[in-house]
Amino acid sequence: MINAIIVDDEPLALEVLETYISQIPDIKLIKKCENAFEANEALKNNHIDLMFLDIQMPQLSGIDFLKTLSNPPCVIFTTAYPDYAVEGFELNAVDYLLKPISLERFLKAVNKVSEKLSAKHIDHENEAHEVADDFFFVKADKKLVKVNYDEILYIEGLKDYVIIRQESGRVITLQTMKSLEDRLPVSKFKRVHRSFIVNIKKITAILGNMVELMEAGKIKQLPIGKNYRDELLDLINENKL
Repeated sequence: MINAIIVDDEPLALEVLETYISQIPDIKLIKKCENAFEANEALKNNHIDLMFLDIQMPQLSGIDFLKTLSNPPCVIFTTAYPDYAVEGFELNAVDYLLKPISLERFLKAVNKVSEKLSAKHIDHENEAHEVADDFFFVKADKKLVKVNYDEILYIEGLKDYVIIRQESGRVITLQTMKSLEDRLPVSKFKRVHRSFIVNIKKITAILGNMVELMEAGKIKQLPIGKNYRDELLDLINENKL
């Protein structure tokens, strides 16, 4: 399943793209955004694979917005202006659609994204066989700090910083929750809230809309966001006797 967002300040363009997306079973529309700031929030709080991005928008253009992203999803530019095509492809856009967009041209662009994501998935699988996956490094305190997956209790997001809570202490690093979430193995970690990622093995109980784990010998409760609850419960049910 490809998670997508649309970023466009024109209501008609949003409606057309939403209609096209609804006809493709493999794409799930996560959010419609009217400007770059709404899109930035959507990218921070959700796993997004594909962004349909208009270029001419108030306050911040699509091209300028894309330049601010350190780890952008696949991008398909949607615009009424052909003049930006070269610059768009220089930013590694998968495709560049001129309005009005036909369904045939839309499908061709989406197929390019599917091929790119499939190739990326295969590359990640190959890397997993070649590289040890029990630790990673982050920048903290002007040095690279080694973090072992098994020592992580949970990860807390605070604006552009994340706090990695470990059994032995904490590590604070300058990056977004989404960028760190993309680096973590999905078999070991689960995002339960816009501000929290938990080590699945460290969960001791689920009580209502709270996840419980042990921190420094005491019970620690973390909230479960409504956008993450269903996936978490599916995971729990898979492992329930």
